[in-house]
Amino acid sequence: MIDPLAEVVTLLQPGAPFSKVVSGAGLWRVRRSQAGQPFYCVTLEGSCRLAVVGQEPIILQPGDFVLIPSAYDYSVSSLEPPPEDFDTAHIALPGGEFRLGVQSGPPDVRMLVGHCAFGSPDAALLVSLLPRLVHVRGDKRLATLVQLVGEESREQRPARDVVLARLLEVLLIEALRSTADTAASPGLLRGLADGRLAAAIRQMHESPTRAWTVAQLAKEAALSRSAFFERFSRAVGVAPMEYLLAWRMAIAKNLLRRRECGVAEVAQRVGYSSASTFSVAFTRHVGLPPTRYAREEMEALQP
Repeated sequence: MIDPLAEVVTLLQPGAPFSKVVSGAGLWRVRRSQAGQPFYCVTLEGSCRLAVVGQEPIILQPGDFVLIPSAYDYSVSSLEPPPEDFDTAHIALPGGEFRLGVQSGPPDVRMLVGHCAFGSPDAALLVSLLPRLVHVRGDKRLATLVQLVGEESREQRPARDVVLARLLEVLLIEALRSTADTAASPGLLRGLADGRLAAAIRQMHESPTRAWTVAQLAKEAALSRSAFFERFSRAVGVAPMEYLLAWRMAIAKNLLRRRECGVAEVAQRVGYSSASTFSVAFTRHVGLPPTRYAREEMEALQP
């Protein structure tokens, strides 16, 4: 059976991360707004405050894992947040740790924090299918995975990049499936948490070449056409046919980048009856004809 979440994470092409151990004491705050740099954090000991724009602040406790898949403004601070105009520079300590706030004495919190980069040109589209914020409490598997990612990123071992890519894929999937919060922001995870919608989403991923209609997808979900359309749009954040088109185009762009087949075969593999019909749809969606897109992607890879 096709796993839509695994497919999305694989297509995201997560790359080598940056991670570090950070401790804090006294009053401190760090703000970030970094496009395309998903943030993750494991609280090793103590507590701190995470504030994401548009979300209620969260008090992070020992063992908590947080993932912010996209570029949302957020800040991490001491439990008692300092004034709004207060930002803290970090100081490097012996042993590679970084300190925030008061430099002497025991810390109030220690965290492993980091970010990874998504290599896919469709990262914005694919990340939009994920929740704005994932918060998992007390999951030892995630803490272990993040520790492995941190260790691997600091070592220059053979096949380091391959191992990191696989670890990051597992980390993202584990983080996303570990959250049981179906009231999360609209996205793929919320759609897959709904058993009826999940059946239709899996069919779209398993058979992207099929000439799906909303009525056929509603039948897969055992819902009326109108109920399915409304429920899907509310949970996933886009209409069913819009999701299907976006997924087909993500597959097509991946095939074109890899240059394993011509435009006609790409068209066939994403559900279009002819290369010309596909080219029109691709150009309208992407802004470039398929052949030009493939050529520019190839040129971008050359030194």
